[in-house]
Amino acid sequence: MNKLSFWLITILVLALLATPSCQSPVEKKVVGFYNLENLFDTIDAPDVRDEEFTPRSEKQWDANRYQRKLQNMASVIAGIGSVEDVGAPAVMGLCEMENIKVLEDLVATDRLKSYNYKIIHEDSPDKRGIDVALIYHPESFTPDDYRAVPLLISDEEGNRIYTRDQLIVSGELNGERLHFIVNHWPSRYGGKERSIPLRNAAGKLTRSLVDSIRAENDDAKIVVMGDLNDDPVDESVKKYLMAGVTPQAGGGDSLFNATAPLFFEGRGTLCYRDFWNLFDQIVVTPNLIKKSPGKYHIVKTEIYDKQYLRQQEGDYSGYPFRTFVGSWYHGGYSDHFASYIVLDK
Repeated sequence: MNKLSFWLITILVLALLATPSCQSPVEKKVVGFYNLENLFDTIDAPDVRDEEFTPRSEKQWDANRYQRKLQNMASVIAGIGSVEDVGAPAVMGLCEMENIKVLEDLVATDRLKSYNYKIIHEDSPDKRGIDVALIYHPESFTPDDYRAVPLLISDEEGNRIYTRDQLIVSGELNGERLHFIVNHWPSRYGGKERSIPLRNAAGKLTRSLVDSIRAENDDAKIVVMGDLNDDPVDESVKKYLMAGVTPQAGGGDSLFNATAPLFFEGRGTLCYRDFWNLFDQIVVTPNLIKKSPGKYHIVKTEIYDKQYLRQQEGDYSGYPFRTFVGSWYHGGYSDHFASYIVLDK
């Protein structure tokens, strides 16, 4: 073999080795959800209960603290992409942000700006001004439709409770059509039992949105994600959303709670009185469990709960490392961990 032939063969072999396989990060996509825990700007907005997040408030919420919060939130989103070797999550559902401006500041941080994240957001009627939103990596996901659907609920006296809308976003994930429904269901404020009907109503609304998408295409691939303020075993999720805790790869009306197995392992996304809850859930249609050639399916479900996101000492050691505990500034991240799924073809 002469030298020219040797080098031609060597170059050919190296080129073949460098060619991405069907399991390469190009095909693998991460879809996640993160409760940002009060990502507010420092401005006192009219008609919104945001006074506690201003420079003159007890929390002394100033530009330095706001910038640190942004950097912390960005490090979590970038961290998920890094640990899964995808560069950045393709899609992230988010909740507990005040407005679109804080989202614009978030995606412009040093950790995220190179990914050129785009934002889908609508102002919710929540009295504290907090919303849900979706950010996406435009090289991975191309949205073509979205709408915000109000949750119409009332208190015991019949007065409307103004809470977060449910955001539906549809589009192409690397050439395959998916639908995302981003949620932040009513809290347990006033007690879990008393507030159950509110979350049941939220579950019923989410289920109706799933059914409306399926009415147009019974094989639609749908991802429901959000802070549901309930666990996978609570009736709002099991009975009203109709999300099962075991995978059913068949058809029908069933949904699968992809995060439920983690809950049964004793893991969670937030901790209260030493009990781990898994409020930040991801629920999918069965066709995202079943493997089909050239189609996306779930290969992994995870909670991003790295050690740096945990309180390191004291009575709450191991709990999520928060920005505030009451009015005491900790400078941490969120009272929730993020959850996510990995999709592959």
